[in-house]
Amino acid sequence: MRIAPSLSRAGLAAAICAALAWMPLHGHAQSGVMNLLNSLGGSGSGGASSLLGALAGGGAAQPPQGDDLFSLLSRSVETIDEPREIEIGRQLAAVLLGSKPLHPDMALQRYVNQLGRWISLQSERPGLPWTFIVLDDSGYNAFAAPGGYVFVTKGLIDRCADEAELAGILAHEITHVTARHHLHAMRKTAQSGVFTQLVASQIKTNALGNLVASQFLALGRNLYARGLDQTDEFHADRSGVALAARAGFDPYGLVAVLHQLRTATPDNPMFILALATHPPAQARLDQLEQAMGKRLDGYAGAAPVTVAQRLAGGSRKK
Repeated sequence: MRIAPSLSRAGLAAAICAALAWMPLHGHAQSGVMNLLNSLGGSGSGGASSLLGALAGGGAAQPPQGDDLFSLLSRSVETIDEPREIEIGRQLAAVLLGSKPLHPDMALQRYVNQLGRWISLQSERPGLPWTFIVLDDSGYNAFAAPGGYVFVTKGLIDRCADEAELAGILAHEITHVTARHHLHAMRKTAQSGVFTQLVASQIKTNALGNLVASQFLALGRNLYARGLDQTDEFHADRSGVALAARAGFDPYGLVAVLHQLRTATPDNPMFILALATHPPAQARLDQLEQAMGKRLDGYAGAAPVTVAQRLAGGSRKK
C-alpha cells in the first residue's frame, strides 16, 4: 500500500468529511473510499506506534479519582461526560493491550486504522479519538473500549475472506462504542453485590491509574471475559451492517462472518473466546435476517477485494 506524507488526524478527518459531500452511498463506492484513504494515510506521526502513545499516559489529562468513577458508574452512565469516557476507555485499552502484544506489521496497523477511521466517520460519534489496533494473536476475536478504542486480532484478519468482512466486524465494534455498551455493562457490574464491597473498600484512596493493576484491572477482565449482554450484541449487529453500508461496503460482510462462526466447533481454540462472549451465531443471523430483509440488497454485490490485495496496492478483482 502506498503511504503518502504524514497528515494530522484533524486534517485527515476534515479531508474525508469533505469527500462525503460528493461520494455516493453505494457498495461500489468502496474502491473510491479506500483510494482516498490510501492517498491521505500517513506514516511517521500518523503511524500506529505513535497512535498507541496515548495508552502509555503521555500527555493525557489527569484521570478522575477512583471514588468518582465508582460513584458515576453506580448512579448513571449519563453522568459520565465524554472526557471521562475517553479516559476510562484508555485505561481499559491498556488492560487489553497488556494481555497481548501489538502486531509488528506497521503497514497492517496503518491500514486497519484507515479502514476503521473511515467507517467511524459515518457513525453517530465521528469526533471521538478513534484508534484501531491489531493484536499479535492467532485467535479470532475483536474488542472495543469506551472512547473509541477498537482491537482486532491478527488471527481474525487472516480469516476474513475479503475487506467487507473486516469492515463489518469493525462497524460492529464501533457501534458498541457509540452506544456506550461497555459503560452500561460496567455500571451493572459496579452495582452488583460481587464487586460493590470489593471495589468500594479500596477504590476511594487510589487514582484510576493505580487501579489498572488491581480493582480496575479486575473490573476490565470481568467485562471482557463474560462479554456484553445479548441485546447489546444484537444491536451492534443490526447497526453495524447499516454503518458498513453507509461507509460504502457490502453489508453482508458481517453476515458472512457469522456464517463462519456458526460452523466453528466450541472446542476450537481459535474461536473459544469469541463463542463464549457472544450469542450463538445462528441466533445473531436470525436477528439480522429479520432486521435487514431485503432493504440493504441495493448496497450489496461489490466486487470483493482481500486485505492482502489492499495492502499490496488496492487492486480489485475483476
